[in-house]
Amino acid sequence: MTFIVTTTQDIGLCRALRRGVFIDEQGVSEAEEIDELDPVSIHLLAFAEGKPVGTARITTKGDVAKIGRVCVRQPWRGTGAGAALIRAALTVAQAEPGVSRAVLGAQTHALGFYERLGFTAFGPVYDDAGIPHRDMEATL
Repeated sequence: MTFIVTTTQDIGLCRALRRGVFIDEQGVSEAEEIDELDPVSIHLLAFAEGKPVGTARITTKGDVAKIGRVCVRQPWRGTGAGAALIRAALTVAQAEPGVSRAVLGAQTHALGFYERLGFTAFGPVYDDAGIPHRDMEATL
């Protein structure tokens, strides 16, 4: 399957995808899901068959690009959509001036997924919105 990943200004569509996954499926509160970083982040959308199937955002600070709010709609999980989204996020992050590494907070069940895409876990497991996470990083 072919996925097209693009940057977007359509934060509303990104939030709708995130709502479906994080709030509706995973029980994250809206107060935790919606934050002040959306307006200052780069947003990505993944499309399959012309439909939006996933999203992620990138927030840069110094030499670090933080990839976050990564989600893929249920019917598209396990199809390569998430990997296409992360590869695109790494490409976009690498193009940002001065950025030399990418970090993210991975849900622990997804550690292997991110490891296959070049990330390495560091630090302890921590709770984020009631879900166990671990920080990961990749050198760009």
